[in-house]
Amino acid sequence: MNASESYSSFASVREFILLGFSCEWKIRILLFSLFTTTYVLTVTGNGAIVCALWCEWRLHIPMYIFLENFSFLEIWYVSSTVPKMLVNFLSDKKTISFTGCLLQFYFFFSLGTSECFLLAIMAFDQYLALCHPLHYPNTMTGHFCTKLVIICWVCGFLCFLIPIVFISQMPFCGPNIIDHVVCDPGPLFALACASAPTTQQLCYTLSSLVIFGNLLFILGSYILVLLAVLCMPSATGRHKDFSTCGSHLAVVSLFYGSLMVMYVSPGLGHSAGIQKVATLFYAMVTQLFNPLIYSLWNKETKAALRKVLGHLSIIQDILDDPSIIRSV
Repeated sequence: MNASESYSSFASVREFILLGFSCEWKIRILLFSLFTTTYVLTVTGNGAIVCALWCEWRLHIPMYIFLENFSFLEIWYVSSTVPKMLVNFLSDKKTISFTGCLLQFYFFFSLGTSECFLLAIMAFDQYLALCHPLHYPNTMTGHFCTKLVIICWVCGFLCFLIPIVFISQMPFCGPNIIDHVVCDPGPLFALACASAPTTQQLCYTLSSLVIFGNLLFILGSYILVLLAVLCMPSATGRHKDFSTCGSHLAVVSLFYGSLMVMYVSPGLGHSAGIQKVATLFYAMVTQLFNPLIYSLWNKETKAALRKVLGHLSIIQDILDDPSIIRSV
C-alpha cells in the first residue's frame, strides 16, 4: 500500500481556517480600520505613480518603465492577500477553501518572486546608466526593456509552479487551522498528514535562491555604481545619482530585510507572532512606503504626480461647475 492509499480512509480537508490575529472584537475592528486604510493608500499611491508615468510621455524611458511596472506589480501583490485578510477580521469562520489557499500561496509567492527579479533589473539599469553611459542608449533600448519586464513576470510565475503542484498532492486530513494571516508553506507543511521533506526543501531552496541570488546581484551592481559615482568630478552629479540610487536601495532594504527573516532560515523556529508581523511588513507596509520613497526622492516622478493631480483637480472643478466649459 502506498502513502496515498494509506490516507484514503481519512476525510480530506476541503477548507482551512486562517486564524490570523486572535483578539477581542474591538481590537479586530481597530485592526480592520488600520489595514483597510493602509491598503487603500497603497493601491492609490502605486496607482497614482502608474498613471503619472503613463501620462507623461517624457518619462517613457527604461528607468521609469521599470518603476511603472514595479508599482503596477505592487498593486497586485498586496491585493493577493490583504482583501481576504480584511474579510477575516469581520468574520467568525475565517475559512478559505483548499483551492483558494493554494491559489493565494501561488500568486503571493509568484508576484513576490517577480518583484525580486524586477528589483534586480532596476539595479542593472542603474549600473548600465552610470557605469556605461555611452553604451546605455544602444544597450537599454525600448525593445530590450520590454523583454526584461516580460522575463521578470514569466519567470516569477514559473518558479513556484512545480512546488504548488507538489503541495496540492500532499494529504491533508486534519487539523485544518493555519496559525497565520496568509496561506504560507510552513504552516501548510505542519498540517500535512505525511511529511514531505523533498517538497519542503524545494520550497525553501527556491526561496533562498531567489532572495539571495537577486540580492547579491543588486549589491554587486550598486557597489560598482558607488565606485563610479565617487569618481565623478561634479558634486551636483554625485548628489543626483546618490538620490536616484538611494530610493531604490531603501525599497530593497525594506523588502529583503523582512523577507529573509521568514524564508531563508526556516530552521530558526520563528514564533507565530513574529511570522505574522514579518509577513505583514513585506506584504503590506513596504508597498505603502514605496510610492512615498520614489515620489519624495525623485524630482521627475514628483513633477509627473503634480501634473496628474493638477489635471484631476481641473476635471473636478469642471464637474462641480459646468459653467467653466461654457465660459471658455
